[in-house]
Amino acid sequence: MNSLNRAFKMVTRAGFLPPAMQDASDFDAPLPIGYGQTNSQPSTVRLMLAWLDPRPGEKILDVGYGSGWTTALLANLVGPTGLVYAVEKVPELVRFGAANCRRFGVDNARFFAAGDSVGLADFAPYDRILVSAASSKLPAELLKQLKVDGTMVIPIKHSIAVITKTGADHYDSVEHPGFVFVPLV
Repeated sequence: MNSLNRAFKMVTRAGFLPPAMQDASDFDAPLPIGYGQTNSQPSTVRLMLAWLDPRPGEKILDVGYGSGWTTALLANLVGPTGLVYAVEKVPELVRFGAANCRRFGVDNARFFAAGDSVGLADFAPYDRILVSAASSKLPAELLKQLKVDGTMVIPIKHSIAVITKTGADHYDSVEHPGFVFVPLV
């Protein structure tokens, strides 16, 4: 079994949903977690994590962690020698997602309330950056937080962009159209 399949088997979605939504956890659809936010569709999360390609020992930034499910998946994928920095804008979800991860036994993730800037520059650079909400354009602040040879996966409007930083100010990008996300707040 590959590491992505193992992570999805070990980190069950139901534990990261509000009680009223847990019975729907097997549906391949986004589910509401409150405050205008959703827990993303599992097939989309799987695609995004495959494109991100997190590896053991890496330092990853998870932007818009919401329920904490992507943070727990990433923490599983980077293993005990890796670290996930999770940042969320909605105060109630900062607590909800962090509590879900603690209850699930995630100990290689750090949780932060988002400030006025995008990402978490204080701990940059990151090997990988995952953004789980749609931006209207590519945030330059996040590009600066990515290591050279690092990868960022980010929804932009109705596409998911996979960006590889090839030099200090050089990037390659592949766009995957046809997706819908809540807006990056």
